[in-house]
Amino acid sequence: MAARVAARHLPEGLPPAFFLTDPARTPHPERVVAGLPAGWGVIYRHFGAADREAVARRLLKLCRQRKLLLLIGADAELAVKIGADGVHWPGRMAGAARRWRGRFKIQTMSGHFGDNPGQFRTLPVNAVLYSAVFASRSASAGTALGAQRFRRIARSLPCPAYALGGVNPDNGLSIAGFGGLAAIDGWRCFEVQQTDPE
Repeated sequence: MAARVAARHLPEGLPPAFFLTDPARTPHPERVVAGLPAGWGVIYRHFGAADREAVARRLLKLCRQRKLLLLIGADAELAVKIGADGVHWPGRMAGAARRWRGRFKIQTMSGHFGDNPGQFRTLPVNAVLYSAVFASRSASAGTALGAQRFRRIARSLPCPAYALGGVNPDNGLSIAGFGGLAAIDGWRCFEVQQTDPE
């Protein structure tokens, strides 16, 4: 329901929700991706894993089958190599986002409380994933912004905002009217118990 609300106000081409992979918290990302609704997005964050290309290719195959977008976290070269839809950049890699301007369907970037919203005006990004909106298990989450503060930030940005951090089906509606949704653990409810694809 929350994703449908978010989809009504996001620009065409942007998914209503993103699933972000995490090696520790979602060790079998394919199982989550296999259950996601069509039209959503996946951000594969490999953190330098030795098998990153193989995992990325498996995720891409699943995403194409299920009509999902696939972005690669902080690795434009891998995104190009496998034909992913785009890249998600941490805020510290703004220069890389500029260098890869126009090369992908979508580029997104991380944002945090204290960031100057104006900095995103000069960046070639389609959306900002702002965290942490709700209490989160992430070690880097910090104090939760809350729905009202996220709403003010979202309105001040030059591009669409996605709420990240503690987002789940229970609280998604409180932010879906003014931002997209993004989660790691929050979308494990879509996990399919199956054998991982070869």
